Parts: sequence; structure tokens; C-alpha cells
Amino acid sequence: MANILLADDDISTRQFLAGALTKAGHTVKACSDGLAAISAFEVREADFDLLLTDIVMPGIDGIELSTRIIAQCPNVKVVFITGFAAMAMEPREGAVTPAKIISKPFHLGNLTKEIEEILKA
Repeated sequence: MANILLADDDISTRQFLAGALTKAGHTVKACSDGLAAISAFEVREADFDLLLTDIVMPGIDGIELSTRIIAQCPNVKVVFITGFAAMAMEPREGAVTPAKIISKPFHLGNLTKEIEEILKA
């Protein structure tokens, strides 16, 4: 199973996802925003297989978060969960992140299936 860095500022979503992914056998480090995720990443950089992040968060957004992480660890896979899918599709200067985008609301079964597919690739 995978080591997942989860960043979402919505506490309910974060707790729900962390619990479901842990139950599915993954190890999850859940963070309340992009800045907390950067800190967690710096501590355990080589340990993360996947970044699962919301896009719109205080501090730094999910796109900036993913760009910083990919710059240091290009093998980390990225999944965006967002209610703002159009924003994620806009090109951003310096963004190097190939990522899967899953729109909110989502079905947990679909999300876990997508994560398993991405981890296999």
C-alpha cells in the first residue's frame, strides 16, 4: 500500500478521506493546508508515494503545493480533489504537475479506485 500526503482545509473532508484511505491499507499524513503539507513533506520527503490535495486552500494552494513537491520528488503522483475543476485546468506558469483531477462531490469508491489506478501506473 501507499504512503499518502493529504492536504485539505475542510476538516470533515480531511478526516473522512484519512479514515477511508487508512482503512483501505494506506498510511496517511493529513494536513489542514498547503503550508502544513510542505512541512510534513520536508520531514518525510522520500516516504510519500501520492499527494492528494484540494486546490483552494489558505496559505498556498494545491497547485503550488504540488509544484513544490514535484520539484523535489518527481516520482510523487498527484491527485487534486476540488470543487473548482476549471481552475485546475488553467495553465499556470511554472506548473510541472501531471495530475488527476477529481471534482467534488465525489463517491468514495470512485476516489479509492482512481487512487489505486494512479499508484499502479
